Amino acid sequence: MTYRAATHFTLATLLAFSLSMAHAADKKEATDPVVKKSDAGICHDKTSTSFGNTKKFTSFASMDECVKSGGRPAAGQPAAAAEPIVKKSDSGICHDKNSTSYERTKKFTEYKTVDECVKSGGTLPKK
Repeated sequence: MTYRAATHFTLATLLAFSLSMAHAADKKEATDPVVKKSDAGICHDKTSTSFGNTKKFTSFASMDECVKSGGRPAAGQPAAAAEPIVKKSDSGICHDKNSTSYERTKKFTEYKTVDECVKSGGTLPKK
């Protein structure tokens, strides 16, 4: 093998090794999420007893993101911290927990009070 051929072979080997390491890192990241939302819509973080058993899921970076996507915390998980008090829907309607559309509202901006939501440009639901 010539010096030039050996150099090309070494460079090709290093490139292949680098790509395989990058692929392995991506694969580990994809298989090791912070929060898993099961097909049943339950959000499991690593403290959930079902985290390891949940095989069919959507990955999320945080419990808050999972809940905002329409998921709910697993039994024993703090629901108050994860669930907003008032949801302002994408159509600008402010829903508190008494609203008939509260549970159905999946895409929203969170507010602490109805007044704060309305002041942001939101409207109250029709009765």
